[in-house]
Amino acid sequence: MDFVTALFYAFSAILIIAATQVITARNPVHAALFLVLSFFTAAGIWLLLKAEFLAIVLVLVYVGAVMVLFLFVVMMLDINMDKMREGFWGRLPLAAIVGVIVALEMSAVLLKGFLRPDNTVPAAANEIGVTKALGIEIFTNYVFAFEVAAAILLLAIVAAVALTLRRRKDSKYFDPAAAVKVKRADRIRIVSMKAESERANAKSDAQTNAENTGA
Repeated sequence: MDFVTALFYAFSAILIIAATQVITARNPVHAALFLVLSFFTAAGIWLLLKAEFLAIVLVLVYVGAVMVLFLFVVMMLDINMDKMREGFWGRLPLAAIVGVIVALEMSAVLLKGFLRPDNTVPAAANEIGVTKALGIEIFTNYVFAFEVAAAILLLAIVAAVALTLRRRKDSKYFDPAAAVKVKRADRIRIVSMKAESERANAKSDAQTNAENTGA
């Protein structure tokens, strides 16, 4: 086993462990941080496959932008984790079946490609990580899909910002415009009222009793 193969297995093991922690961590912030680790490890695997551009995009876009947005949303929204965990064990068998089916499908595709006797790497595969070749493909053959993906990402950003602006019951809000329009007479008002302290009430009762006795 050479050094590159050992790195591949090490990155793969870290990726599997981190991805498992993403769906099993009880704290949503910890789950998001494990997802960041998963992205970094996947970027390392892309580097081993000589796809430098995809590795850099994975780190800059997903770790530097999308995951920061996820963390802001998780920390700003008032998420009831106990309510989200309700029914977890009831849905676990169905989720396990779906996961096994997906794993078998991916294994069938990968094993069919690896076990072919005439399995050779195409010459075009040497330019997968080249920025120029990817740019030509994206902006010529896949320009419509690229624009649709950009519109979906913009919609997700707007929706995340809208969710953070909702009113929460445990927070106090005030209208700055109404605060500026307040006049001096509206801020304080001096009124004359009867004293309500026990000492003042006792003194007033004594005076009343004295007056009644003198009368």
